[in-house]
Amino acid sequence: MAEHKHPNAPLTLDIPVEGMTCASCVGRVEKAIKAVDGVANANVNLATGRATVSLAPSPANPQAVAEAIRKAGYEPGDTKVELKIEGMTCASCVGRVEKALKRVPGVLDATVNLATERASIRTLGGKDAVGPLKAAVSGAGYKAEELHAHHGDHSEHARPASEAEIASLRLALMVAAIFTLPVFVLEMGSHFIPGMHEWVMETIGHRQNSYLQFVLTTIVLFGPGLRFFKTGVPALLRWAPEMNSLVVLGTSAAYGYSLVATFLPDVLPLGTANVYYEAAAVIVTLILLGRFLEARAKGRTSDAIKHLLNLQAKTARVVRNGATVEVPLEDVIAGDVVQVRPGEKVPVDGQVIEGSSFVDESMITGEPVPVQKAVGAEVVGGTINKTGSFTFKATRIGADTVLSQIIRMVEQAQGSKLPIQALVDKVTAWFVPAVMGAAALTFAIWMIVGPSPALTYALVNAVAVLIIACPCAMGLATPTSIMVGTGRAAELGILFRQGEALQSLKEVGIVALDKTGTLTKGRPDLTDFVVAPGFSETDVLKLVAAVESRSEHPIAEAIVEAAKRKGIPLATTESFDAVPGFGVSATVEGRKVDVGADRFMTKLGYSVAEFVTTAERLALEGKSPLYAAIDGRLAAIIAVADPIKPSTPQAIAALHALGLKVAMVTGDNSKTAKAIARQIGIDEVVAEVLPDGKVDTVKRLRDKFGKIAFVGDGINDAPALAEADIGLAIGTGTDIAIESADVVLMSGDLRGVVNAIALSKATIRNIRQNLFWAFAYNVILIPVAAGVLYPVDGTLLSPMVAAGAMALSSVFVVGNALRLRRFKAPIEARHEAAPVVAMKPATSAR
Repeated sequence: MAEHKHPNAPLTLDIPVEGMTCASCVGRVEKAIKAVDGVANANVNLATGRATVSLAPSPANPQAVAEAIRKAGYEPGDTKVELKIEGMTCASCVGRVEKALKRVPGVLDATVNLATERASIRTLGGKDAVGPLKAAVSGAGYKAEELHAHHGDHSEHARPASEAEIASLRLALMVAAIFTLPVFVLEMGSHFIPGMHEWVMETIGHRQNSYLQFVLTTIVLFGPGLRFFKTGVPALLRWAPEMNSLVVLGTSAAYGYSLVATFLPDVLPLGTANVYYEAAAVIVTLILLGRFLEARAKGRTSDAIKHLLNLQAKTARVVRNGATVEVPLEDVIAGDVVQVRPGEKVPVDGQVIEGSSFVDESMITGEPVPVQKAVGAEVVGGTINKTGSFTFKATRIGADTVLSQIIRMVEQAQGSKLPIQALVDKVTAWFVPAVMGAAALTFAIWMIVGPSPALTYALVNAVAVLIIACPCAMGLATPTSIMVGTGRAAELGILFRQGEALQSLKEVGIVALDKTGTLTKGRPDLTDFVVAPGFSETDVLKLVAAVESRSEHPIAEAIVEAAKRKGIPLATTESFDAVPGFGVSATVEGRKVDVGADRFMTKLGYSVAEFVTTAERLALEGKSPLYAAIDGRLAAIIAVADPIKPSTPQAIAALHALGLKVAMVTGDNSKTAKAIARQIGIDEVVAEVLPDGKVDTVKRLRDKFGKIAFVGDGINDAPALAEADIGLAIGTGTDIAIESADVVLMSGDLRGVVNAIALSKATIRNIRQNLFWAFAYNVILIPVAAGVLYPVDGTLLSPMVAAGAMALSSVFVVGNALRLRRFKAPIEARHEAAPVVAMKPATSAR
C-alpha cells in the first residue's frame, strides 16, 4: 500500500473506493482528494475501483483523504491488520511501537496492548500494508508477525505470555539464581555473619574473592541477563530508552565500577575501590523473577479465551464418498454432512437433516436444560450432544461459527484501549528519559554534597533510582484488568464487543429498554381464559382453537399453541368467515363459534356485561380482551398478551438499586404501555414509537438524564443501539441488532444488563487501583531511592532492594487484575428463550 522512499519524496497511497459507478464519480472523487491540503496528485481508476494518491511528506494526512472521499459520497476501503509484537516490556515500548505504526503512510489508527502483546491497525488499502507495518515495528526495535484467524484457529492469541516464553524465563531465572547465590553470600555474608569476612579472607583471599565474584557475575549478566542488553542497548543507541535500558544502565554502572575496582583500583579515590558485583547479579536475578511471575500471571489473564477454545471439537465425523471418516476440524467444509454420536461435541454450526437428540447449549445460552434437536433445527459448534445421534449439514465453519465469533469479540475487547489509558500514555512518553535524568541528577548531587566516599554514595543511589523505576506496572495497569474483566464477562454470557464499553457503561444515568423481546418474551401467550357458568374450559378452548387454527394472526397462533400444550386435539372447522377489525366465525363439529372484540359481540347481539369486572382488570393489566360465543351464548373472555419475562421485575429493581433510571420504549398504545410500566416499576414510558422514532427517543432521554444505555433485540432496534452511548443487544435477537451493539448479552435475560454494569464498575475500580499503585509507587520510591530521607534518618535504598521492589510492582498489578476472575454476578442470569425476530403483539381488536 505504501512505498518506502527517500524521506523528502512524496508518499503514495493506493486506496480502494467503494460506490463509484461512472466517469462523473471518478471526477468527483479526484476533485475531493486533490482539495485536501498536502495532496500532490490523485489518480482515480473506475475499472480497478482504486485511488492512487501522492502525499507531500508534510503535511501528510491520510485521515483527511479518507474523510474527503466520504464527503464526496463514497466509501474509502480500510483494512484491519493484527500484529503480534515481540520484545515489549513496558509502557514506553507500547508508546514507541504505536508512534512507529502511526507514522506509516495510510495508517488511520493503531492501538498496541502490552498485556496481549498485540497491535491492531486500521489502514487505508489492502493487505499490501502489512510489509510497511512490520518494517516500522522492526525499525522501532521490536519484532512483528501478522496474526491470522484461519479456520477459526485462535490458538496463536490464546496465551499472551506463551509457554515457550515462560519456560525460557524459568530456565534463565534458575541459572541466574545458581550463580548469584554464591556472589550474594560472599559479599553480604561478610557484613551480617560474624567471622564470615575473616574466613573468606583466610581461605579465598581478598583479590581472589573479587575475581570469583567477577566471573560469577559476568556469567549472570551475559548469560541469563543478556536479554536485557539485547533490547536495552539498541534502544539507547536509537535515543529511545525503555525498561530494559534502565536495567542495562543500572547493572552496567554497578558492574563497570566493580571492574575498575577489581583490575584498576589505583585510578579510584582512596577508600572507594569497593566492588558491587552482588548488586548487578541480584538485580538481574530479581528482575528475571519478576518477569517470570508476571509472564505466568499474564498467562492466567487469558483463561477465558482458553476456556472458549477448549469448547471446540478437535475432529469431526464427515460423510465422504459414501463412507464416514474422521477429519481434523479445519478440514470440514461448508455443505459437509456431519454425524454426531451421544456425548460428542458438535464440531461446527449446521442444520439437522436426520435423527434427533437433546443438546446442551449452556455455553451459548447459559440455560442448563438440554434443548431438543430434530430435523430442520439449527445446531451450534462447541455444544454437547447428550442422548441420541443425528446427522447435520455444515452451514458455518471456521471463523464463521458462533463460537469463533464469540472468541473474536472477546479478543477484540481484550485488545482495546479505554479512554482512561490516555493519561498513562502521556506520562509514559517521558517517564524513562525522566528517570534517567533523575538518576544523573542524583549522581551529581551526591558527588557534590554527599559524605565520603562521595563516589560510592553517588553510584549506589543513582543505580537504585534507575532500577526502582517501573514503567512495566504503568503499562500493565489497564490492559490486564481489561483482559480479565472481559474474560470474566464472557464466562457470565456478557460479550463486550468494544473494550471502551467497559468504561462508558459505568457512567450511564438511564437504561432504556425496548419492550418486545427485551422486557417481554417477544411472543403472544394466552394469559387469561375465563368461561361463563355452564361451560367447560376444555370444550370451549377446543372449539375456539379450532376456529383460530384457520387464522395466521399472532393472537390466533397463541390460542392454538395453548390448546396444543394442554393436549387438546384440533377439531375440523367448516364455513370459516373473518370480519376484519371485528373477529371470526366458523362452524366446528356442528356448533357455531364466534370469536372477537366486544364490538363484534355487540354487533352479533350478545351482551358482555357478565364479564365487565374481568374486562376492567385486564385493561388495568394492559391486556385487550376477546370474547367467545358458542351456539348463540357468550361462553368466555380471553386475553392474549406478550407476557413479561419472570426475571424482568427483579432486573429493574436491581437497576434502581444501582441508582439508575429505567425507561421503556414501545410501539404499543400509551394506555397499555403505562399499565405494564406500573406492574414492573418503570420510571419513564415512551409509547407509540415507530421504529424510526427510537433514535429521537434516545436523544431526548440523553438530554434529560445524561448518558444512556439502550437494550434491544430486534431489527428495528439497530439504529437506537447505535445511537445510544452504550447499546446492549439481547443475544437471542437478530444478527443486525447484535452487530449494532457495544455489548451482547448471550442469554435472553435482562438481569445480564445489571451484571454487565456491575462488572463495568468493578473493572474500572480495579484499573484505578492499579494506576494508583503504579503511579504512587514511582512517585514515592524514586525520591527515596535518590536518598531524600538520608538527611532525616539515614535511610538509603540498596539497588538490590530497589530491584525487588520493582519486580514486586508489576506482579502486584497483574495479581490485582486477576482478582476480577472471582467477580460474583449481583443476580444470577438465566436464559429465557426469545424469538429470532421480535414480534409486536396486536393492541387493537380484530
